[in-house]
Amino acid sequence: MSATPRLGCIRLERVGVRLGRTWALRDVSLELRRGERWLLAGHNGAGKTVLLKLLRGDVWPTPTGVERREYELDGEWHDEPLEARARIAYLGPERQDRYERYGIDARVDDIVATGYTDDTLLLDQPAPAQRRGVRRALERVGLAGLARRRFLSLSHGQRRRVLLARALVGEPDVLLLDEVLNGLDAASRRSFLRALDAASWPCLAWVYATHRPEDRPRRITHSATLAQGGIVVRAVDAAPVGVDSPSIAAAERSRRRTTPLRSAGPPREALIRIDRAVVYRDERRVLGPLDWTLAATEHWHVAGPNGAGKSTLVGLLYGHFSPAVGGRLQRRGLPRGAPIDEWQRRVGLVSPELQCTYAATACTVAEIVASGFQSSIGLAAPPTRAETRRVRAVLANWGLEELGERRARQLSYGQLRRALFARALVLERELLLLDEPWDGLDAANRALVDERLAEAVRRGAQVVVVAHHESDVPPYVTRRLDLVQGQVVPSVVRAGARAPTGGPRGPRGRLKAASP
Repeated sequence: MSATPRLGCIRLERVGVRLGRTWALRDVSLELRRGERWLLAGHNGAGKTVLLKLLRGDVWPTPTGVERREYELDGEWHDEPLEARARIAYLGPERQDRYERYGIDARVDDIVATGYTDDTLLLDQPAPAQRRGVRRALERVGLAGLARRRFLSLSHGQRRRVLLARALVGEPDVLLLDEVLNGLDAASRRSFLRALDAASWPCLAWVYATHRPEDRPRRITHSATLAQGGIVVRAVDAAPVGVDSPSIAAAERSRRRTTPLRSAGPPREALIRIDRAVVYRDERRVLGPLDWTLAATEHWHVAGPNGAGKSTLVGLLYGHFSPAVGGRLQRRGLPRGAPIDEWQRRVGLVSPELQCTYAATACTVAEIVASGFQSSIGLAAPPTRAETRRVRAVLANWGLEELGERRARQLSYGQLRRALFARALVLERELLLLDEPWDGLDAANRALVDERLAEAVRRGAQVVVVAHHESDVPPYVTRRLDLVQGQVVPSVVRAGARAPTGGPRGPRGRLKAASP
């Protein structure tokens, strides 16, 4: 237990934050008091992440002469957030991205121990009492058995739960949670919410930002909805303002409609064939042995729990990884020994790893989209005039015109995700590899993505999508690959799935685990 003063309240009065020429928040007033549990809603770019950072003191209000931000510590009010920050824990995609971006592969228990000081690396050995606190925190999130594992050897969802333990280890007074269930399978989402519920001692206040109503925690006391930089607040026993609004409900209905899809043309040879492929990461086998075929015109859903090897499979298909000796991967139209970038220009990729990489760059949205021509991170060469015209058209098609000159680190999570979709579809692609692509998108933008993907499929693109939410899987995806600990388990064609109309489904893909 920290000896620092206890934080009883955070008060904002008529506070705004301007990023460049744009107001991310404007004239926001609220009080977050001890023991309150807030659900924070709002569309992509509404300012949810900025509000959380403002509460913690990571972002300063833009001076207007009327704004006030105050922290009550042991009954005394302070304008400065420095002392209060020791009692506020924050968990969002940026924290996890930092470890992945810089390759920080410390032991899990050491990562959790940094929560005491809020450092990225463990600078001093924890005291025995702190080590006991680390064990308790890992037990709360169901990962006590992974204490001595390396952080980057864990799955995306396991890493998120480790960082929840890190946020809880110092027993904070306020917990700020930003889209924390992104990338978690159903069991991990339930485990996370149970851990949050169990850790919510009576005096702990938290703010939980999410786009998905089904991911709402228990025991919400207040709801806040952000729109156009402003805020609407109410005490609740029901759904938050805006989550079930007519416009969002209409967007959800729209994304479930099936647009008739034309045949991709006469039958062709398989796009990808994998035989006895094994992939190792950090000297550990994480995928395979695997036999699998992506036949012409097929679309696949890759499913499985966190740590099953789904993202590794996406990396194998794209060309980030190669099979170990003895395995083989054939790509249609790519001769043996040809440069992998010839293949990658035929493939569109959207993934949490790609988003993590771009979030650390100074690239503008226009540059992100243009990099899709080269399948590069950033621009290896300036775009041609024709490419520049195409980028302008794609920005308009995705509603990104006003964000074209904004840099990646100035975007919300959902805005950057939309830019990555535009990057993936700036060219006609033969294959779209989508790893949890709808995470971070509000209902309206999920509907927009569904529409654009359906258009690409009508033009002949094939889709392989990793998704933990069955409701995210487009209706034309008729094949399913289930992975558990890197191995294929028996599965069937997705119940209720609709094949593209106007032509045959194409030959059935093989789906089996190879014998060792």
